[in-house]
Amino acid sequence: MAKKILIADDEPDVVRVLATRLREHSYEVISALDGIQAVSHAHRERPDLILLDIRMPAKNGYAVLRSLRMSSHTDRIPVLLLSGLPQDHVREKVAELGVQGFISKPFDAAQVLDEISGALRRSESRCNGQS
Repeated sequence: MAKKILIADDEPDVVRVLATRLREHSYEVISALDGIQAVSHAHRERPDLILLDIRMPAKNGYAVLRSLRMSSHTDRIPVLLLSGLPQDHVREKVAELGVQGFISKPFDAAQVLDEISGALRRSESRCNGQS
């Protein structure tokens, strides 16, 4: 069965590019254009991974992440943050919030695919009781 990825980003062009690349690699894609949609879709769809932009309307990525971590239905979904913010600022938050990684905008599609693959492998290992 195809892995399901939620792309949460307020830039339609970013969503379109990522969705196209992910579908080319047999991922199922769901998209959200703001933070409220992201939380709603995560609860309803239970994706295998979330690509989460930090700067979004209605709820920024940090607020989305806090909401996801507060629910037993979404607290274990791996999250990769996307952002054009300075890397130092975001990397501190990545460690603090327990996300699986950070992808800087503008991004390289191959890097995104590698990050997704790695995060999914790590998540599966944790679920199977491996380190």
